[in-house]
Amino acid sequence: MHYQKQRYVNPFTDFGFKKLFGEEAHKNLLIDFLNALLPEKHRIRNLEYTKNEGSGDTQIDRRAVFDISCIGENGERFIVELQKAKQNFFKDRSVFYATFPIREQAERGDVWDFELAAVYCIGILDFIFEENRGNQEYKHVVQLKDQHNQVFYDKLTMIYLEMPKFTKTEAELETHTDKWLYFFRHVSQLADIPPSLQEQIFEEAFRIAEIAQFTRAEYNSYEASLKYYRDNQNTFDFAVQEAQKKGEERGKEIGKELGRAEEREASLAREQAERLTIARNLKALGIAPEDIAKATGLNAAQIQGL
Repeated sequence: MHYQKQRYVNPFTDFGFKKLFGEEAHKNLLIDFLNALLPEKHRIRNLEYTKNEGSGDTQIDRRAVFDISCIGENGERFIVELQKAKQNFFKDRSVFYATFPIREQAERGDVWDFELAAVYCIGILDFIFEENRGNQEYKHVVQLKDQHNQVFYDKLTMIYLEMPKFTKTEAELETHTDKWLYFFRHVSQLADIPPSLQEQIFEEAFRIAEIAQFTRAEYNSYEASLKYYRDNQNTFDFAVQEAQKKGEERGKEIGKELGRAEEREASLAREQAERLTIARNLKALGIAPEDIAKATGLNAAQIQGL
């Protein structure tokens, strides 16, 4: 497969994602991106990065590694993860990740008398949830609710962005969120900054994303990350093609089976029609019903109904 020379980094690579959103020097990009997704009450003005690994109470506890983990000015916890391919138990893993920023707020002691800060898990998905293929909503906000569909606890929120569903063109961009998602999906394919993104925050993002500004070490890291991303994409595309091919072959087999079944049914219908015609003629000649039954295989009720 041939790939064109890119001017800007691909943010779906691990390197590109962390280059844009995981460095202290330009954390204002992450702040602006998060604020485009968060409710007004949890908008952030500043944040600090934390280590991106959560661990249990003991060495044998399971660990969780996040792409970006940070704390907001008012104590809010944010986990931002880039997920390039669908994995088994992805939702389970999201819930598991969310427990770490909750547990790290716990004070040691027997008395629980403190308030938890809000926790947000934001997943940027380069795939579509299987159960969501029937709708076009790309943003999914998940909270704990009761049997009346009322929010039971509003301090744990998961936001999933199904990026393949975001198909707006530049002319269709309306909100700041739209602009960030458009940037995310298309920056690696662009040669220049489009008019709709000629704002200070996006101009800075394009500057950070420009591959020509990378050091040799950064460029090598990006190339390795890009190769890994493309290998994954090719593997996924091949799997999809194989599944489609097998589906088409199975469809042809089913079609043949249905055709044979229909042919058998038509043949049986013709035979039955012939027997009824013979029986009708024999009955008209005054042949006894029991003799007609022997000759045609019809039962007494069928002959009586002629």
